Amino acid sequence: MSYTKRFDGRKFDEIREMDCKVGVVKNADGSAMFRFGDTIAIAAVYGPKQLHPQHMKNPQKGVLRCNYDMLSFSVPERKKPGPSRRSQEISKVTEWALSNAVDLDAYPNTVVDVHIMILQANASTRCAGINAASLALAHAGVTMKEMVSAVSIGKIDDKIVVDVSKEEEDYEDGEGATDIPFAFGSRSHEIGLFQLDGKIRPRELKEAMYAGKVACEEIYELQKKALKATGVEK
Repeated sequence: MSYTKRFDGRKFDEIREMDCKVGVVKNADGSAMFRFGDTIAIAAVYGPKQLHPQHMKNPQKGVLRCNYDMLSFSVPERKKPGPSRRSQEISKVTEWALSNAVDLDAYPNTVVDVHIMILQANASTRCAGINAASLALAHAGVTMKEMVSAVSIGKIDDKIVVDVSKEEEDYEDGEGATDIPFAFGSRSHEIGLFQLDGKIRPRELKEAMYAGKVACEEIYELQKKALKATGVEK
């Protein structure tokens, strides 16, 4: 069986309606919101600030800490409050995706804390969180080598699709669905995030990677526009 039409009517290479803005958390050093369709993420940045305890300080470079979580009512079935193994895993991969883009050498003995909260979830939450976090870091004035943009690429039966929705994540007909979150640097175009949930052939993976790169370029243009509206150039 071949997947011939997306559930929401989008083209295979079409991202859901996107929106983003910065300065959404007033008491943070930097903050941003990013939305893919019904998936909404908010990120708040605090720092650079002195790292405690003392023994964790690095005189050569700063530390980036990311914390990802979902509000209890962000999904149809109420989520249990507090951190889970999934949120801890996403926090760590978000950290990895952003670390190379942040010039941590400029902030010895300090920490930059990034808190990501998912207000509403309809798939691609880690990608929305990374996009919001990259914006929030730039808004905070943290020195960055480049922006980071992220998107989820799927393979449903024999089709590569961009920005997977929850319905597509749960698709079980035919060969089933494969979900591949990607993150790319805006200047280096290096991959900062690459995870694979499902099965894919080498030829299809190459196609998925290209689709992710093209989609992330579109996302970056939106991020850049949001920053320029506040006078931040990236």
